Amino acid sequence: MSSLPARSVRVEVPASTANLGSGFDALGMALSLCDTVFARVIDGPPGTATVSVAGQGAGLLPGDERHLVVRVVHDTLVELGIQDLPALDLHCENNIPHSRGLGSSAAAIVAGIAVAHGLAGIDLRATENVERALHLAAVREGHADNVAASLLGDFVVAWRESDRFRAASVPAHPDVSPVAFVPQGESSTHVTRGLLPERVPHADAAFAAGRAALAVHAITRDPSLLLAATDDRLHQDYREPAWPETVALVRALRAEGIAAAVSGAGPTVLALPSKNANAHEVAPSGFKALDLPVDREGVRTHVEG
Repeated sequence: MSSLPARSVRVEVPASTANLGSGFDALGMALSLCDTVFARVIDGPPGTATVSVAGQGAGLLPGDERHLVVRVVHDTLVELGIQDLPALDLHCENNIPHSRGLGSSAAAIVAGIAVAHGLAGIDLRATENVERALHLAAVREGHADNVAASLLGDFVVAWRESDRFRAASVPAHPDVSPVAFVPQGESSTHVTRGLLPERVPHADAAFAAGRAALAVHAITRDPSLLLAATDDRLHQDYREPAWPETVALVRALRAEGIAAAVSGAGPTVLALPSKNANAHEVAPSGFKALDLPVDREGVRTHVEG
């Protein structure tokens, strides 16, 4: 029998978009589309789990301790100094599309970390705890932009400082109104990263630095600059062979004066239209348009018993 302070936890974790043009592995934003995980400590062999999944991934994801959320829960408990791993029963209600560039794996990682903190009775919002949680999540994900957005909420700037991942959350301007165009096809971050060159021209690197800096200003202070701020030469064109329809939609939206970029590793397209622009009219068949306001809170943990 586990001696954890809590027996039941509910966690809600938002989707995320990353890069936002040239801010490769550095810029992210939380979106109001959430996965929910219900976790309960049960009697059973230590470290085992039963998992049920509704929505995205139902019937495809592991139903035992191999499930990503469970693995992260157990790893995080060990990091928190708890060696007596509980047996768990998890129910996952998944709304974030998988392998579409909306941070589904990052959300699962953040959910596992939040469940572990909830069961251990540790306040995830305390500064020292959230900094540790961010680093643990980024190490597992390989970069910090998506996990930082899901953890902290709002618009985030992420970086690596020596051997530690760091991030800062900054309020997005109220007029920033994300629209995600989600295709049916899935994408692999590992595959699309493999399309990127080891070196880029100095001019493209300078272009990316300027546009990423401008994106911070545009998203937080002056959305009228979003079209210029979301332009990119660093990664999107190199990935076009993986999803030509995605890049074509980005170009079509931008030709209409609508800020658009590939969301994360794709194939979803993120648009940031002005109040007077209707991005929905540009999207071709095969893409589902979702209005996804900025999520301001990040992960929410509810200890239920």
